[in-house]
Amino acid sequence: MTEPTHLDAQGRARMVDVSAKPETARRARAGCRVHLNAAAAATLREGRAKKGDVQAAARLAGIQAGKRTSELIPLCHPLRTGAIDVDLVFENEATLVVTAEASGVDRTGFEMEAMVAAATAALTVYDMLKSVDREILIGDLRLLAKSGGKSGDWVRPEPRREHRQGGA
Repeated sequence: MTEPTHLDAQGRARMVDVSAKPETARRARAGCRVHLNAAAAATLREGRAKKGDVQAAARLAGIQAGKRTSELIPLCHPLRTGAIDVDLVFENEATLVVTAEASGVDRTGFEMEAMVAAATAALTVYDMLKSVDREILIGDLRLLAKSGGKSGDWVRPEPRREHRQGGA
């Protein structure tokens, strides 16, 4: 087990000094699922939400949140984000998969930016469809892949069958 990097010698939270690390191209992809009832899924698919274009708003919210991650997560470094993409695709009749990818050239990775973008996009879907379905469930937020930096590339392995049970 490695020593915690975000604690000083007295056990207090600290921001890790990355100033000596080289700047490299980095990328991270994260995702989550939004489980909707049939009415909410139909409203989204047919573009009938009273608040407007749900997918466009969710994409923009995810991009904006990804750019502001260091303002939301206390020990995250502000990064020079080159791009953030957010995609929303139905996995089945009532499950929307939200995927976000963040990239740029910096001294630390974009994992948190991708995760915040995905989560915020999903929350925007909830906000815009809650009048149709108060029981919308957001789950399965996870890092899917990352590249760049000292630790190199990583891709989430396919889940074992028993982890797919129970929804998200």
